[in-house]
Amino acid sequence: MRLRRAVREDAPAVLGLFDEAVRWLTNKGRTEQWGTGPFSTNPKQVARVESWLADEAWLAETGDRAAGFVAFGTPHAYVPPSDVPELYVSGLVGGRFPRARGAGRMLLEHARARAVEEGVERVRLDCYADEDRVLVDFYRSAGFTATDELVVAGKPVQVLELRLR
Repeated sequence: MRLRRAVREDAPAVLGLFDEAVRWLTNKGRTEQWGTGPFSTNPKQVARVESWLADEAWLAETGDRAAGFVAFGTPHAYVPPSDVPELYVSGLVGGRFPRARGAGRMLLEHARARAVEEGVERVRLDCYADEDRVLVDFYRSAGFTATDELVVAGKPVQVLELRLR
């Protein structure tokens, strides 16, 4: 698997990753996070991906196929302000096909490396935090610590951080 800077022309591949994730979640009966409709046909989600690509974003690839995507940017307005310099992961998705396995962890490791390069004190992100906390546990297994628990638009959200110093 290789990693490269994502560019505006990668929007269809990134939207494809999100569409694949929505299908996978829907097949598991987990529709609360992103609903059941594809990102690629939702103007709000298309605009979100395009804004991520205008900032710093990275694409993991295997062969000629997108395997994962990460974007760094400004925390959402609902996230408590940071008291230290940080790198914020504003978007992350991993492919659901076998060769994409490990893309999410690879992208989180890249986030840590970028934060070290930037000389900031932590990496922070937020995620959907349903009752079984699958995403929260994934981030914890990658070294993140849960901080703030929020409710945003009626949905549970967990903020997590990876302290670097």
